[in-house]
Amino acid sequence: MGAETRSMRPEHQQPRSLTELIRHFDFQVQSSTADVEITGITLSSKDVRDGDLFVGLPGARAHGARFAADARAAGAVAILTDAEGAQLVGDSLLPVVVTEDLRSKLGSVAAWVYGTAQGAVPTFGVTGTNGKTSVVYLLTTLLRQLGISSGLSTTAERRIGERAITSDLTTPESPELHALLACMAEAQVGAIALEVSAQALSRHRIDGVVFDVVGFTNLSHDHFDDYEAFEDYFQAKAQLFSPERARRGVVLIDDEWGIRLASESQVPVTTLTSSPTTRADWRFEITHETPRSTAFRLSALDGRTLETSVPVMGRFMASNAALAIVMLVEAGHALDDIATVLGRDGGFDIVIPGRAEIVSGEQGPVVYVDYGHTPDAFEGLLSSLQAVTPGKVFMVFGADGDRDTTKRHAMGAIAARGADVVIITDFHPRTEDPAVIRRALLEGARSAGSAAEVVEEADPQLAMRLAIRLATDGDAILYAGPGHEDYREVNGVHLDYNAREDVRAALREAGLPPLGEN
Repeated sequence: MGAETRSMRPEHQQPRSLTELIRHFDFQVQSSTADVEITGITLSSKDVRDGDLFVGLPGARAHGARFAADARAAGAVAILTDAEGAQLVGDSLLPVVVTEDLRSKLGSVAAWVYGTAQGAVPTFGVTGTNGKTSVVYLLTTLLRQLGISSGLSTTAERRIGERAITSDLTTPESPELHALLACMAEAQVGAIALEVSAQALSRHRIDGVVFDVVGFTNLSHDHFDDYEAFEDYFQAKAQLFSPERARRGVVLIDDEWGIRLASESQVPVTTLTSSPTTRADWRFEITHETPRSTAFRLSALDGRTLETSVPVMGRFMASNAALAIVMLVEAGHALDDIATVLGRDGGFDIVIPGRAEIVSGEQGPVVYVDYGHTPDAFEGLLSSLQAVTPGKVFMVFGADGDRDTTKRHAMGAIAARGADVVIITDFHPRTEDPAVIRRALLEGARSAGSAAEVVEEADPQLAMRLAIRLATDGDAILYAGPGHEDYREVNGVHLDYNAREDVRAALREAGLPPLGEN
């Protein structure tokens, strides 16, 4: 089933009185609100439905209140904005509700509109730099194996059963998020798992949600276009581990930031590590690795153990799977029950879109497509690949334009240290000159002092075909960056491009049937 293009809304939403909303939040009003009822709330004039409260917030390019007339034409029945927006509304002919510091109140308003403040469905949240999406998929997969239906929201998609929409943001804005939660509750899911970005915490996107269990994967170099330093980035993530956000947490303490978070968390925390010398509540160890799977043992301080596998290459994926298991245990699921279903199914029954995803078949090199776009993600991927690849490791990658420029040199250097052949190409240059982006990556790669062959090929389609032409049986090719995405952004324009489909086409051209084809 294809993904929908509009945000998910509950089908049977109880109308709420605009007058009651104003009274409840002590808002100001500029015109009569008598008999106005609202059945939804949105920030986007393009997503307005009949009965919506349209929210006009200041934006990067324009104030949302400027689109009030469009919202009214689409069915909005009232406008909620700030003092500046109230001056910009124009002749929308709708009631205008006004408050200051609107963004900080928006989550509570959305929760009130959709009735999601009660939190009736067990809810999991996952934060960290790398691995968030994978942990959410692993959680919902394991819940399904336990016989529990669930809903999810990740960088890749929002999903309720077979119903899905593609994601614009890692964590949706609060009106969309609470509509999604209401939709999931209406579908009677047994659990919800959400990916929580640092920006979602800093920008109030998850306000109004209290998670039953939250998890932390790691913290490494990323988003320094939004945060000035590691400390700011850490503090943004740490907000999730507070009583206003969560009831309890599970923290992977394999880096200094995890150790610190576990000690500073304001909610009860259970710890997890892969280190044999670090004291933690749970420990996991790799027992077997292949290009297509990773087996591990998970042990608790009280002597309980579980052995299983995940059908994805990499120590990092075992870490993600162990975190998912411990989060479910903390939510009240018995470890014995989890062990039983994993034993029954031969491990996690999962395909994680664009996360160390194998696209190639049995002939030729093994080709992986991954969303990794940080120095730490590169290091983990390449280390795992070297451990399971008898031949050479090829890496094809680029870097985002209009995003954190400070990590590009490190990305290039790590690629050259971990791969035998590095092919630097374009990714999402956005409004930047792609040659400038490639130059920074090339400088990093050539500064590494490694024996890696470094090649520049601007066209990603040609870059992938070059890698397939050079690689042979026993080699591995890692295409890092695009993951699950289905477009490239060049000069501000979205161009259709699906890396997985492009790799499949390139393999066919080389006479190598991709995965699933004979």
